[in-house]
Amino acid sequence: MKNNLVVLLLLLLTLSACQQKDTTEENVSLKMIEAVDFSHVKISDSFWSTILQKHVTATIPVCIDQIENQTGRIQNFENAAKKQGEHSGIYFDDSDVYKALEGIAYTLVNNPDPVLEQKADEWIDKFAAAQEPDGYINTYYTLTGLENRWTNMVKHEMYCAGHMIEAAVAYYQATGKRKLLDVSEKMVAHMMSLFGPGKRHWVPGHEEIELALVKLYKVTGKQEYLDFSDWLLNERGHGYGSTGGNGEWNANYFQDNMPVKEMSSITGHAVRSMYLYCGMADVAALKGDTAYIEALHRLWDDVVLRNMYITGGIGSSADNEGFTEDYDLPNLEAYCETCASVGMVLWNWRMNQFTGNTKYIDVLERSLYNGVLAGISAEGDRFFYVNPLESKGDHHRQAWYGCACCPSQVSRFIPSIGNYIYGVSKQAIWVNLFIGNEAMIPTSQGDIPVSIQTNMPWNGNVKLTIGKNYNGEIRLRIPEWANEYKLLVNGENINTPIDMGYAVIKRSWKANDSVSLDITMETKMVAADPRVKADEGKRAIMRGPLVYCAEEVDNQQTYDKISLNNKSQFAETYKSTLLNGIEQIEVQNSNTSFSLIPYFAWDNREAGRMKVWIDYN
Repeated sequence: MKNNLVVLLLLLLTLSACQQKDTTEENVSLKMIEAVDFSHVKISDSFWSTILQKHVTATIPVCIDQIENQTGRIQNFENAAKKQGEHSGIYFDDSDVYKALEGIAYTLVNNPDPVLEQKADEWIDKFAAAQEPDGYINTYYTLTGLENRWTNMVKHEMYCAGHMIEAAVAYYQATGKRKLLDVSEKMVAHMMSLFGPGKRHWVPGHEEIELALVKLYKVTGKQEYLDFSDWLLNERGHGYGSTGGNGEWNANYFQDNMPVKEMSSITGHAVRSMYLYCGMADVAALKGDTAYIEALHRLWDDVVLRNMYITGGIGSSADNEGFTEDYDLPNLEAYCETCASVGMVLWNWRMNQFTGNTKYIDVLERSLYNGVLAGISAEGDRFFYVNPLESKGDHHRQAWYGCACCPSQVSRFIPSIGNYIYGVSKQAIWVNLFIGNEAMIPTSQGDIPVSIQTNMPWNGNVKLTIGKNYNGEIRLRIPEWANEYKLLVNGENINTPIDMGYAVIKRSWKANDSVSLDITMETKMVAADPRVKADEGKRAIMRGPLVYCAEEVDNQQTYDKISLNNKSQFAETYKSTLLNGIEQIEVQNSNTSFSLIPYFAWDNREAGRMKVWIDYN
């Protein structure tokens, strides 16, 4: 009997060890590329340096002023801590404060500022004071009735928690301070005490918590956070949402119409969809769940091939801030929320890491330079929520919005732009975006100094310099818009294989070796898919990654007569004093001429009409 017990004990220990091993192995990443964090990258080119400087001097101060002095957002936390006073604003306004804090954290990485850090610490103290003893934190319910919390899936409780988690992780990584991280873990523990396998069902009305939990897992190593994210993703599509929407639940709008692994077409609200797809990608990468990835490939085809504007913007309808039917892409009525364009960058960045395919970076770049950058003014102090491709002169950036998700979104996105330049794998350094910088790339051979010199997006000359001996591949993206280009290593032309859009250059690199990519930057006329009825008989103009537009302020006498034809001639001129410096295009027809500027730069001067798609004769 004793021997049998020993055998049984050994068997149980073996099974337990196997289970622990399986749990560890399931978290081996499926990604073939790891991104190089922006903390390793110092941007140095004139285009992005100007934007980043204005972010520090204008965007962050505007966000702080609005949150503290204009809107009552920070006062909601103060009132919640005292358990007195009213809640001002919308039920999800806490999220704007968290996103602005995340932007502050990212800013501190490359621009240390004790005063700004002190401001962040003050905010975090207010957050911690507003937290309930059981870990719950949400100023709307604290001030309007805690008895109503977790009764309505539409009310963004997990959405706000997700943005708090992202801010907490960002601030911890920037400063080493974990006070907000502790607050976040207490909130997650509270949520997990209510929801999960064998507990209550819950479908967050606005996705965000899913990707945030993965970030928290990566920082803490706590498996339960990753598992909770996976559980939340798989709650969708089973009818649970209709039980907690208090009559407001629309399954298509909330991406709850089918299980996420079965999805093949985008529905409903654009930003919600982007956050969902990012969460799916993050969990798939760590759980090794290829069903998520297969769904994401189907969804990508639907979004990019049938529902994306030339600017990389998505979401054509103001009615649902999202989608109607394939190829329905009106210009004047286009919604194209700035947050959705940021979401396109985040999602396509993840897809590239799975596949090593440049088509995802091509879309990322298009969304970045057109959809995202249009969302902020040249001075960094005013914002677009909606980004139409045509205007009658009545659409303008604002200092803030009642629903201010886009200003706070931009405030956290801009300082992290360095995330999207490089990737690294065991065999290669991957170069995705052409932004002037100096970087330290962590590889299996140690940290490799790399720098890029370029004047993108105005011309197509890029020089990459390796600062240390490195034996491996440089995979240099060849953009979809690059019809003609030359590749040189140390000044000598080379022919090299192209793999999924990357030029693969393998050699034993010596310190100060360089790769030059010289792209002929052409101005092109682009036709829409013929199934897009709004663009029949029209053409758009692109140069490199930039979409151009005609603005009335440049064409006051000819705006109504503007047209293109197959003999239109283009002349490009760099105007250093115009809109922080832009390449302006002059279009010459046989008897008329007109000027174009980059789409991202419109509505920074006099009010007037604008259009991207131009009549073609």
